[in-house]
Amino acid sequence: MNTLRTRRVATDRLTQQITEARTDGEGEGEAVVFVHGNVSSSAFWHTTLSGLPDRYRPIAVDLRGFGGTDPLPVDATRGLRDYTDDLAALLTALRIDRAHLVGWSMGGGVVMQYLRDHPDRVRSLTLVNPVSPYGFGGTRGVDGTLNSADGAGSGGGTANPEFVRLLARGDRGEDSALSPRSVLASCYVKPPLRPEHEDAYVESMLTTRTGDDHYPGDSRTSADWPGIAPGTRGVLNCLAPTHFRIDDLHLIDPKPPVLWIRGEDDVIVSDTSMFDLAHLGATGVVPGWDGTPAQPMVAQTRHALGRYADSGGTVREVAVADAGHAVHLERPGEFREALLEVLSA
Repeated sequence: MNTLRTRRVATDRLTQQITEARTDGEGEGEAVVFVHGNVSSSAFWHTTLSGLPDRYRPIAVDLRGFGGTDPLPVDATRGLRDYTDDLAALLTALRIDRAHLVGWSMGGGVVMQYLRDHPDRVRSLTLVNPVSPYGFGGTRGVDGTLNSADGAGSGGGTANPEFVRLLARGDRGEDSALSPRSVLASCYVKPPLRPEHEDAYVESMLTTRTGDDHYPGDSRTSADWPGIAPGTRGVLNCLAPTHFRIDDLHLIDPKPPVLWIRGEDDVIVSDTSMFDLAHLGATGVVPGWDGTPAQPMVAQTRHALGRYADSGGTVREVAVADAGHAVHLERPGEFREALLEVLSA
């Protein structure tokens, strides 16, 4: 098993913290760059980093506002491009011309956007339970049609305020069902699994900066149900479909191979997501539901990647049974086997 090293790297945009798996040939091998999801950090990749063969150079990065990277504000009007531009600056600073990219959840959107903007710098793309290419919340149909022109039902106002409060307070317990530890145990992984390094993952979640410029971001009122629309700042707004949308991925050239691996029992990125206000409205959790359909997140990703494959790209979908949102933690063996296959393609 390789030794992990964490360090900060100055780039022309900000200073970013990375964790690397070191071998005797430091700096050698094909770079494999891991990008974490929302309310987490590179710590969620540590066990994966340690398990890759010596021919690869595994690197996990903390996105801005998470972990040990500078907490610069997030301009949500750029979608996920603050993060992708940061990633491009990091790879330039590390003198990495081309890399395999692996993105989990929101990180899946980051690496999709990176592929869209820099296709010639990507060796392969692995999406782990990724956000839909049409954002999070506020859309219907496989092509991601907006439910409302202002993106009602998505953005910073959709976060549970009690979860945000406990996150900001640094709550490490599980007295509340909305504490970070409870959300990790009930939503990040499929119960009754408790991750082996749970305490480290809770600490990772607690590095999340909160507020209008970070998580969850600001919001606006809307005349359409459920009465809230995306703002222009912060994490959840950069995922809103009015700001983030990749509907032309199939047009890029060249087209590196894509692996899409997901847990079949994911409750976060799902066609019936417990974090989608439209689905929660249909189930009676959010009042006043007007019939707005739930976002078919998985079907949307399948649609977008299907267009990529039809246009000459190679796509492999791996659905892992009895696993949730963090399939790389829940089924590490299956995840590693699928990852190594696309890395060697």
